[in-house]
Amino acid sequence: MHWRLKGLVQKTLGVVPGGEALHYRLQRRYGGLQNFRKELATKVEDWQIMVRHLRDARMPISGSHFFEIGTGWYPTFPFALYLAGARRITTYDLNHHLQDDLVRAAVQELGGFLKAIAEDGGSQLADVEARYRKLAAAVDTGADLGEASGGTIRYSAPADATATSLADGEVDVVFSNSVLEHVPPDAITAMYRESMRVLRPGGVMFHSVNCGDHYAYVDRKVNQLNYLCYSDRAWRFWNNAFLYQNRLRAHVFVDAAREAGFAIDLDTSNTRPERLQQLRDMRVHPQFAQVPAEQLCITTVDFIARKPG
Repeated sequence: MHWRLKGLVQKTLGVVPGGEALHYRLQRRYGGLQNFRKELATKVEDWQIMVRHLRDARMPISGSHFFEIGTGWYPTFPFALYLAGARRITTYDLNHHLQDDLVRAAVQELGGFLKAIAEDGGSQLADVEARYRKLAAAVDTGADLGEASGGTIRYSAPADATATSLADGEVDVVFSNSVLEHVPPDAITAMYRESMRVLRPGGVMFHSVNCGDHYAYVDRKVNQLNYLCYSDRAWRFWNNAFLYQNRLRAHVFVDAAREAGFAIDLDTSNTRPERLQQLRDMRVHPQFAQVPAEQLCITTVDFIARKPG
């Protein structure tokens, strides 16, 4: 599908009655959710990457309180953290996107990853299996996330991650996965400020940001730098209710965390030669001229930002 066609379809669905439900059905039939097994396996890999980075940062899963920004259609990260022994997982979404059929499918598919969850999560396999049996049985009867996890997972939507009901210093880890690239810049600043408040001294934020043009996933004729050809004014037309992209570069997310008072423990951003060449072969809009090419071409970053103390 040409990316402009997808953008127009999503823009239309974002303003018509019932558009959200239709968009979900299209994603299940034709989009990224049509192969749910592959989709969930990718999310589990992302979770493994996160917990390995957290382990290197001396942040255990067992006994910790995690706060997720952006639950999405199904809660892979909260489920995996629960199975690995987290004390509590609070997950916020600006809108209620959670889908019951995907929640059940996620639990079913996670049964094939219990050994990996135990190994990367630092838990005994027998404990993970016991939690999984309880979770699967509860979800099968229609229990919500809180009931199914014995109160460990607390889902709130609609909920604002810039103004939470969490107490000062009660969270060990704030995290998101492929979320911040879809958040307006001012909201990111507010999220960082709220994260600083709710994290305990020495607690961390972990954010994995996919800051490339997401339309490239449906149109092989363009690459992940495609949207840098447009001015902010022109790009506003292609942003829509289902795919808002702020086009911030990787270093901006990290620098903003540093400016908010965090110490940066991890920054995986790096300049890939193929991306740099793609940038040289295209006509970038002048508004990006002040950004060095080595930073402009980076399309992904994982980073850990630690609260002092």
